[in-house]
Amino acid sequence: MKYDELLEHVQSFAQLDSRELAEKGIRATLSTLAERIDPALANKLADQLPEEISTYLRVPEEQSASSFTLEEFYSRVIEKEKIPPAQAVMHVRAVFAVLNSAVNPTDFSELQAHLDQNYEDLFPMSSSSYKLGK
Repeated sequence: MKYDELLEHVQSFAQLDSRELAEKGIRATLSTLAERIDPALANKLADQLPEEISTYLRVPEEQSASSFTLEEFYSRVIEKEKIPPAQAVMHVRAVFAVLNSAVNPTDFSELQAHLDQNYEDLFPMSSSSYKLGK
């Protein structure tokens, strides 16, 4: 998926007024995800994203993942974006929905398996059942 298309989808799903807000949501969500998951998986997902945003997900291989709840995930996004909690939830869900379409389904399933059941709200449907046009 190309950068402009990805931004447009996140903007639409999160009902944002501008591309800048979509980028801000993507940056906060992907950088928080990079803190939460295994570096090898983060880098594998980043390899499949447009260069303009893949950097937010890239981490050094020697960095270790932190284990934190979905609530903490949202709190970190709130802090990074300086937005109300309800908006953060919408941004994170929009980014995950678009990520589902932007990366290989097997890798998205690996992401889902890596996160505990506490994160199930970010995976409302099977990763193979929802696809945006590429």
